[in-house]
Amino acid sequence: MRLLPCGDTGLLVELGDLDDVLALYAELVDAPPDGVVDLVPAARTLMLRIDPTRTDPDRVGRAVRAVEAQPGNRPDAGDLEVPVTYDGEDLAEVGRLTGLGERGVVEAHTAQEWTVAFCGFAPGFGYLVGTDERLTVPRRSVPRTRVPARSVALAGEFTGVYPRESPGGWQLIGHTTVQPWDLHRDPPALLVPGVRVRFVEA
Repeated sequence: MRLLPCGDTGLLVELGDLDDVLALYAELVDAPPDGVVDLVPAARTLMLRIDPTRTDPDRVGRAVRAVEAQPGNRPDAGDLEVPVTYDGEDLAEVGRLTGLGERGVVEAHTAQEWTVAFCGFAPGFGYLVGTDERLTVPRRSVPRTRVPARSVALAGEFTGVYPRESPGGWQLIGHTTVQPWDLHRDPPALLVPGVRVRFVEA
C-alpha cells in the first residue's frame, strides 16, 4: 500500500491489484474514516476525498493503514438484472478467441455474477468483473469510431455497457434495452461500484 496526496482535498491509495482495491473499498464504503466525503475506486487505486475542515490526509492515512481488508471481499451496492440480446458484431470472434463458440460465450456471460469494480471512460460506464477467466479477451486491434449506445462488450477481464454512442475498442457481444446513464433518473448511473449484475439472455 502506498499513500499519496491528491490535490488539496484528496488521498490516493495505491494497491497491488484490483482485488486489493475492491477489498479495501468494501471495508471503507459503509464506514469511511471521519472526514472522508467520497471514495473513488479504480483499477489499482482508491481515491479518498476529504473535508479539510474536519480532518487531514495524515489522519486519514493512518486510519486506512489500520484497516484489515479481507482478501476476496467485494462491496455490495445491490443487485441488477440486465437483459441482453446476444447479437454483437464480435460474438463469433470472441467465441473463437476463447474457444467457447458463440453459444458458449453467451452461457458463460449469463452464468456468473458480475460486480461493478469502478467507473470511467464516460458517465455511466462501469467496469464489471466476474469470476470466469475464460471470457478474458483482448481489445480489438482497430477500435471502432462508432459503438452504438447500450452495446454490451468484453475487454480484458471486464464486461461493460456503453452508455451512449462513442468510439470504442471493446469486443461487442450484444445489446441491452437498459440505459446505464439517465440525467432524469436519481441517481443517473445504474452501474455504480459494488452493484452486482446478472446478465439474462433476452
